[in-house]
Amino acid sequence: RTTSFPSAPGSLFLLVIVVGQRRQRSWGPPPRQFLAQWTYECRFSNAMGQEQVHFFDRYIYDRQEIVHFDSTLGRYEAVTPLGEPAANYWNSQKELVHYKRSEVDRFCRHNFQILGTLAHARRVQPTVTISPTKDDPLSPHTLLLCTAASFYPQEIEIRWLKNGRRATEGVFYGEELHNGDWTYQTQVMLEDTPQRGDIYACQVEHSSLETLLTSARRKVWMGIVGALLGLVFVTVGLTCYLRSKKGKGALEGT
Repeated sequence: RTTSFPSAPGSLFLLVIVVGQRRQRSWGPPPRQFLAQWTYECRFSNAMGQEQVHFFDRYIYDRQEIVHFDSTLGRYEAVTPLGEPAANYWNSQKELVHYKRSEVDRFCRHNFQILGTLAHARRVQPTVTISPTKDDPLSPHTLLLCTAASFYPQEIEIRWLKNGRRATEGVFYGEELHNGDWTYQTQVMLEDTPQRGDIYACQVEHSSLETLLTSARRKVWMGIVGALLGLVFVTVGLTCYLRSKKGKGALEGT
């Protein structure tokens, strides 16, 4: 028997009873090997400003759900013909049905309060890096990517700063993505046409930080790079021209 806790409210517990392989298609003595699972699920929603909690008790036989209890309906329902005898029998047990209806409070809300308290108190500071996504000296535009990784909780605010002032144009925001370990990551891109000596920084605001976090600044020397590149082209062109003149003079001398 194993118990797992997913990272988000929804399916809270998974109980695996017996593990096997074969498929049973009718009631009767089970084969030597089979799989039976009971899963408890709690789904939380907020409709019209009111919290709603739905409890599901699912019975899965050989990897196929055959019957479940739905707290919204307040009874068991057969998913396949194989589950009809169980649904009819369990619905006839009034005490069992009443017990399952009360699982909304006893199981869902109780466990959500415990897990929610632990999750609410958890804080993980983000790591922030700046990297260029396009390094083409011939293009007047520069794309810079600010990456905030491994932070918790999910809410985060990222700003691009240019020479100490917030940049509002050419800013593109990505979604917060799950890392699978109760942390998140996100990226914000800035597209700009820098001038020589412009300084860019990425500023992050997060509940795990006592003060605003400003990443290591990146100074863009596009003007100097362009001038050097132009000088290289002039040098190459002059060399080719001189070689051409020299070759032409040699041919005329012969």
